[in-house]
Amino acid sequence: MSITLVGTILIVEDSPSELELMSRYLRDSGYKVIKALGAKEAIDKALLEKPDVIVTDVVMPGMSGFELCRSLKKNPTTEKVPIVICSSKNQEIDRLWAMKQGADAYITKPYTREQLLRAIKLVVS
Repeated sequence: MSITLVGTILIVEDSPSELELMSRYLRDSGYKVIKALGAKEAIDKALLEKPDVIVTDVVMPGMSGFELCRSLKKNPTTEKVPIVICSSKNQEIDRLWAMKQGADAYITKPYTREQLLRAIKLVVS
């Protein structure tokens, strides 16, 4: 069993069940989890709590995960924070667009705990 480096992860997800599942996966793996139900809340929490990684959904009311990504990468306080996009959009064009917005990794739903953890390890290494 490899040792997980403990860090803080901000999860941005508008679906409570999805948010809970992801939180459980990450907490069980030793991460501290901060939750945000939307992009605006996520920006506030990212600036305040300075997470090590941000995992965001794409399709959310108000501001999409792509817009959130752009906004965080433009801000000097959060520009270096790795972002993992976790989306039900599974087309190659979505993945390419996410990377263009500044995302560091892209995983599609449904995902396994291993896929989520691998994506996070990839962006922090």
